Amino acid sequence: IVRLHGAPKSIVSDRDPKFTSKFWGSLQQTMGTKLKFSTAFHPQIDGQSERTIQILEDMLRACVMDFEGSWNKYLPLIEFSYNNSYQSTIGMDPYEMLYGRKC
Repeated sequence: IVRLHGAPKSIVSDRDPKFTSKFWGSLQQTMGTKLKFSTAFHPQIDGQSERTIQILEDMLRACVMDFEGSWNKYLPLIEFSYNNSYQSTIGMDPYEMLYGRKC
């Protein structure tokens, strides 16, 4: 996201200590990002993010295992693949959602 569009205006995260640390708070302040926390004990709020993270981890793992090599070498391929994959929660692929047209 940051590479193409700049820092996000806001980030919603759970209350994990790594997100409530002084370092994380000062980093977000420096980037101009507002940090918001999800409601405690409501896993459905974080579920979609957790699922996306799991999908991206699986894609990275598959690339490294199938093609061998450093995982960062495959980030552009994984980014392209994910952004052009249909997502039922939004009824289209993320690229189309962002740019208003198919890739």
